[in-house]
Amino acid sequence: MTVPKADPDAVDRRSLHERIAADLRDDIMSGDLAPGSNLPSTAQLRERFEASGATVQKALRLLKDERLVVGRAGAAVTVREHRQRTVAPASLMAPNAPGEPYRWLTEAAKHGTHARTELLDVIETRPPADVRAALGLPPDGTAVLRRQILLVDDEPAELVEAYYPPDIARGTPLAERRRIRGGAPALLAAQGHPPRRSTDRVSARVPTQDQYRVLRLTSSMPVLRTLRVVTGDDDRPVEVTVMVKAGHLYELRYDFTAQDRDGDGNGNGA
Repeated sequence: MTVPKADPDAVDRRSLHERIAADLRDDIMSGDLAPGSNLPSTAQLRERFEASGATVQKALRLLKDERLVVGRAGAAVTVREHRQRTVAPASLMAPNAPGEPYRWLTEAAKHGTHARTELLDVIETRPPADVRAALGLPPDGTAVLRRQILLVDDEPAELVEAYYPPDIARGTPLAERRRIRGGAPALLAAQGHPPRRSTDRVSARVPTQDQYRVLRLTSSMPVLRTLRVVTGDDDRPVEVTVMVKAGHLYELRYDFTAQDRDGDGNGNGA
């Protein structure tokens, strides 16, 4: 395989403070700058990046606005304890047991954070094209939308827009503007539509104006957009959800088990 070479004439057109913030952001996300640790001093950053003190301060302001670091006048700038959270989507799929809180809330509690949900709207509307296609709706078809924001320690974490086929949702709590006891997966199972399989399509995108506002973003850093299609018996779609979270604050973890492709038990395809 031929590895493409970097273009020696390529120019990074970002301003210097944005480039400095990008390099420090990578140090934070990779763990080179661990949670709770101090960032290098302004003098050290000036030397490393050959930049003025004012430029370094602008870079640090970006990281503070992005909720990656904290600092105050006269004190060292430190990496936030919860600078990035790892989410394992598979762990959130199964319906809750009776009386149990939402799995998303219990998973957050395991990491020492307080999570809650805020229901924004419940309407029947025409979904985006990719959602309509996943639900098998015609171009003018509608679905029941439940829109909510998930918050961690009172900071917006994820915008969730869940769409349901009208024949499944109408006349049920899915179409009512109130929280669903036990969560939507439990309700779907109780109605005879148990979630059997989930397929995620994850992409990085520039946030829309609405996402920027609801998630309280401070820059055009990419967001992670997950299109999740949940199917029940007979592979029928019972829920299609669009989930959007700040890309620099979250990572998704998927665990896979190697499978034998040809069924001979060797796993080598020979």
